[in-house]
Amino acid sequence: MDYLSRFTKWHQVSYQVLVWTDGKYWQFPINLNTFEQYLGRPSTTEEMESTLAKWREDFPNPKNSEEMVLSQVGRKFYEMFFRNYTRKQWKRDPRDLDASVCGRIPVRTNRDNRFVTENFQALPEEGYTAMFQKMLRHPRITLRLNTDYRNLPKEVSYDRMIYTGMIDEFYQFSEGRLPYRSMRFEPETIQKEFFQPAMQVNYPNDHEYTRVVEIKHATGQKSQVTTIVREYPEDFGPGKEAYYPIPAPDSRELYEKYAAKAKDEKKVTFVGRLATYRYYNMDQVVAMALTEYEKLKSGSSPS
Repeated sequence: MDYLSRFTKWHQVSYQVLVWTDGKYWQFPINLNTFEQYLGRPSTTEEMESTLAKWREDFPNPKNSEEMVLSQVGRKFYEMFFRNYTRKQWKRDPRDLDASVCGRIPVRTNRDNRFVTENFQALPEEGYTAMFQKMLRHPRITLRLNTDYRNLPKEVSYDRMIYTGMIDEFYQFSEGRLPYRSMRFEPETIQKEFFQPAMQVNYPNDHEYTRVVEIKHATGQKSQVTTIVREYPEDFGPGKEAYYPIPAPDSRELYEKYAAKAKDEKKVTFVGRLATYRYYNMDQVVAMALTEYEKLKSGSSPS
């Protein structure tokens, strides 16, 4: 936060997600309010905890996302909120994905509806584009778009390259192609002040899209018109952008072959989702970049 504040002021926002299933909106992540909606009456933390204890299935060391969710909330909530959403998003059954995919979503027995609980939750006041534009306004930075990095050594000398693209592409797919998921974003402008009651609504069991985002809830804009964006997961291929590495045993095994090659690189550092083939949130990516900078600065960074 301290570092990025050099380039932006902040607009405070609380990130809230709802789920649309069975014909109504549900609080999510699962918490006491969700449980009360399921029961159709008021309840208590104690009742929720005892009920979940009965619903949970016995997986002391969950090996995949299905086992992870079943061990936390049981089959009822797994089928309501997780199974089909995961299938749409990843085009794989939860039992074929690492436990971390669904395990990163919290389960609470209090009434906290927030998706994340960090003390600092905000967006760049003027947007991410403006923030990055300010970062790039430096005499020692030259920006080149639509440029293949493989052509740069002919024109630019460097001591170290920071590579944030697909690691399998860097090695010209020598070990095979890593799987990724892409997305299609379909915006729609609607002649009403708000379309939905929260910034994000997930659709695990209805429609082809996974979620609808109405960013106006976060930006605080005042208007009688709103724009929503529907998100459709897609296969990655020609003309598509790689958005998500797929966290699964087979892809991890293939990635490790590329990671072994990366360790031998003397002038290249691999950073970010695609280059390290891991799912990171925004705060994690920023922390990763700043940590790597400190290592490079001290001369202790491995490749």
